[in-house]
Amino acid sequence: MRVTGCTSVSKTAAEVASNRGIAETTWHRWNNTYGQMFTNDANQLKESEAESRRLKTIVADLTLDGAILKEMASGKF
Repeated sequence: MRVTGCTSVSKTAAEVASNRGIAETTWHRWNNTYGQMFTNDANQLKESEAESRRLKTIVADLTLDGAILKEMASGKF
């Protein structure tokens, strides 16, 4: 949903949010996060966040694998 550039001098945040069918707090959160970004910047941010989630999952899996191997090597299973 495109939110940036929706406000004018005569519209309040509540009116903009209502027109877009979102909560006012959601509009403020989006505006704080993406308000000064261009579309390309926002897309790059989302891609970076997705890559970060993917890498965190890989690290968690490898950490678990290491813990399992360590436990097996000690004979405590």
